[in-house]
Amino acid sequence: MALVTSYWVLDGMILLTAVIVAAYLYMTRNFKYWKKRGVLEITPVPFVGNFTECMLMQKNPGYFMKDLYEYGKGTPYIGFYVFDTPCLLVRDRELVKNVLVKDFNYFYDRHGTPDTNDRLGYANLFFIRNPAWKVLRTKLTPVFTSGKLKKMFELMLECADNLDIYINSLGLEDNSKTLDVKELIAKFTTDVIGSTAYGLNVNSLNNPDAEFRKHGKKIFQYDFVRSFEILAVFFLPTIVRLAGIHMFGKESSNFLRKAFWETMLQRMQSGQKRNDLIDALIELKKTHSDQNLEGFKFDGDDLVAQAAVFFAAGFETSSTVTAFTLYELAIHPEIQTRLRKEIVNALKESNGDISYDMTMSLPYLDMVVSETLRKYPTLPFLDRRTMDTYKVPNSDLVIEKGTPIYISMLGMHYDPEYFPDPEKYDPERFNEKNKRNIPGGVYFPFGEGPRSCIGTRFGLLTTKLALIKIFSKCEVIPSEKTMIPMILDPKAAFASPLGGKIQLNIQKVSAN
Repeated sequence: MALVTSYWVLDGMILLTAVIVAAYLYMTRNFKYWKKRGVLEITPVPFVGNFTECMLMQKNPGYFMKDLYEYGKGTPYIGFYVFDTPCLLVRDRELVKNVLVKDFNYFYDRHGTPDTNDRLGYANLFFIRNPAWKVLRTKLTPVFTSGKLKKMFELMLECADNLDIYINSLGLEDNSKTLDVKELIAKFTTDVIGSTAYGLNVNSLNNPDAEFRKHGKKIFQYDFVRSFEILAVFFLPTIVRLAGIHMFGKESSNFLRKAFWETMLQRMQSGQKRNDLIDALIELKKTHSDQNLEGFKFDGDDLVAQAAVFFAAGFETSSTVTAFTLYELAIHPEIQTRLRKEIVNALKESNGDISYDMTMSLPYLDMVVSETLRKYPTLPFLDRRTMDTYKVPNSDLVIEKGTPIYISMLGMHYDPEYFPDPEKYDPERFNEKNKRNIPGGVYFPFGEGPRSCIGTRFGLLTTKLALIKIFSKCEVIPSEKTMIPMILDPKAAFASPLGGKIQLNIQKVSAN
């Protein structure tokens, strides 16, 4: 005899139905959370909320946030759900400034987080939470001062020379050649990071088997599994903990750990100084090794984490921005011609020498890169977690502690109220006159406030150096393989072209 009825099969159906109903009620218990608070919300779907397309890798999360931003036009914020979790997308630029700057103490941690046992993923400056974040930020900020960057620039120039050698080896004098410029620049930025962060001559441009480039590819390899892992880190931290997901992947984490410690131990034994990140971390280990900040230590994997995130974020962001810039200049030859003229004239004035000051002071180059960052911000959204109950100024809304807050960088960068004709690539938006007219809180490709990207100037320096090297001798034009218009990969949490490649023709031109 069965438990409830006379038939085991019927009992099983009753039990299954009860489980489904219970799961449905549990997963929908928070629905209408925002509606009850007078906030416009997107009607959620049971079990997945509003996150279906992202979970199925059908929509890039940056575009998902942009769609929410546009749907909520005329409102300061809009509510949505990731599974059963109520999240708030902030649209109003004044409220954005409150979240990122003015009321930072209510929003100092990110919502997304790797597993705390994944020390390379969790303990780095990008993800780590307070109070360790504040101390670590203070200690690492001096690494990226203008003075330190000028010293690093000598190391970067060596990598730029390798880029020059590689381009010369392509035999472009008589014929153009179709290249995946994203891969070309990723090799260059990998060499830069390997040199400035690890003190290693990676030379992935001229070594197709370079380990650093191999693992860089693995970290941002957007197959279904890897894409889900990165998506989960930013939106599904509970799943990250349960699944034991590694932010950089297990194999790449082991490689970075080994490379870091070998370099660090060699440097400590030799006493050699290179004015790089390794030197800074060795100093932190010496002076703060006995300090413990709620589990964070200036030793072991917690130190490796800083070099790991600098490697991953540094090479990927700079290579992506540079590659998208090359793409836009290829399809806008009049902009490319003007930029080349500025670069060539500057090199004539300096007798061919590229200096830090020249790289950072070319006005049109800065305008071009700024416009690329508007159209293709590397991380197209920002996330924060409400640390305490927060009363929204000039509103009846009270945001409860623990509520995930998101800001759509793409949404604001493409808002015609702030950037007319936003689909158009127009560097003139960032000339001195127009730049002053851009309202605060609407353009922030590297984030804003105390938690903005610590390596902003380093990233811009790397991108500008690559562009100077390329356009000093070459030009880029679309090829038959060039994707026009550009489409972002729906499986990527970061800005990445569909298929991962940007194919362009590159050819030598006269320097006059």
